[in-house]
Amino acid sequence: QVQLVESGGGLVQAGGSLRLSCAASGSIFEMDVMGWYRQAPGKQRELVATVTPDSTTTYADSVKGRFTASRDNAKNMVYLQMNDLKPEDTASYYCNCIAQTYHGSPNFNFWGQGTQFTVSS
Repeated sequence: QVQLVESGGGLVQAGGSLRLSCAASGSIFEMDVMGWYRQAPGKQRELVATVTPDSTTTYADSVKGRFTASRDNAKNMVYLQMNDLKPEDTASYYCNCIAQTYHGSPNFNFWGQGTQFTVSS
């Protein structure tokens, strides 16, 4: 199993910045894509950003130009730097990774417990 622990949530004013971190631990043979999703109250969980092992990133259109995802492969960590935050960014943010847990295993999908932050207007 792989455990993902997010940190960095809280309360921030519109226009402000926040950085989320996610640490992966456990039985990790090989880490593939890591990423961030979010879920606002009453809405479905949506993709925010992904980072491949070679640091290729993809972003939801709503966060392009404002959010930057990065990772540290040596530490099995993924980060989300969020700038110019808007009230609509308010949500619970979940760390996600796809990893092999042993040599030859299939890729498994793992989720963190989520970290909440609120952007006040």
